[in-house]
Amino acid sequence: MKKLQGVITAMTTCLDENDQVDVLATEALTEFLIEKGVDCLYPCGTTGESHLLTVEERKLIAETVVKKANGRVTVYIQVGAMTTKDTLELAKHAHEIGADGIGVVTPSYFHVDDEGIIDFFTEVANSVPKDFPMYLYGIPQCAVNDISLYVAEKCAEKCENIIGIKYSYQDMHKICAYQKINNGKFSVVVGLDRLFLPSLVIGCDGTVSGVSCPMPEPFVNIYKYYKSNDLENAKIWHEIAHDVVVGLKAGSDMSIFKHALDVRGLKGGYMRKPLSAIDEMNKAHYTQIVQTFITTINQTK
Repeated sequence: MKKLQGVITAMTTCLDENDQVDVLATEALTEFLIEKGVDCLYPCGTTGESHLLTVEERKLIAETVVKKANGRVTVYIQVGAMTTKDTLELAKHAHEIGADGIGVVTPSYFHVDDEGIIDFFTEVANSVPKDFPMYLYGIPQCAVNDISLYVAEKCAEKCENIIGIKYSYQDMHKICAYQKINNGKFSVVVGLDRLFLPSLVIGCDGTVSGVSCPMPEPFVNIYKYYKSNDLENAKIWHEIAHDVVVGLKAGSDMSIFKHALDVRGLKGGYMRKPLSAIDEMNKAHYTQIVQTFITTINQTK
């Protein structure tokens, strides 16, 4: 079973002016990220506005990314949805189209106790073959529900294909604890872009990074130099990545990411309402920021 590792890019969703999935733009974004050297692609997550998309739209995006990637990088599809029924349908679809695995976010909005969350995750894991890997996905600041150490341990114990967790909250103590699950074999990736290098140092496998969608280079270089045991250069790129994350507001506004992609010559696309598009004043501001970062990246190579 392929695990998530290195730079795992949480992809934005390319929507056209008619609020439809832009297949050509999605293909171009997939190619851009592969050419830039990311290790894995992760569409239909938080960065991808997943809870604002229909099941059919999410299937189309998943199919487009898997087909365009064509085995060149690992592709995990985030299939967690507002209902268990939709989550199961998307999980089975991801397996059918040849994705390498799935990420599943916790139930959202309504509070669910630990046993309910365990039942949810294990039902999804059991709906696909035992050799099809699945990562738990915790983002309590958005989803309300968190993933306790107890929940993660029980899920890994009950389902052999639950092989890891993506955790997107700033709790390094819990991140360290997750790594001890299954005698240290449980894969942990962080959604904290700014903590990519520190998380690698403490034993995590990578980062699921939304900022790496428009600006993959700093993250790719962090991982390259870290894997080469060149911590001095890894730290240089860590500092650049930190500035990029802060400059692009760490994914709190996906319209900034989409505009950054426009600046880079791709079609970032439109936002799905009720999310707002970036206004003209901010376009000028972030155009300058992105261009400055590109200059820095080119000068640091």
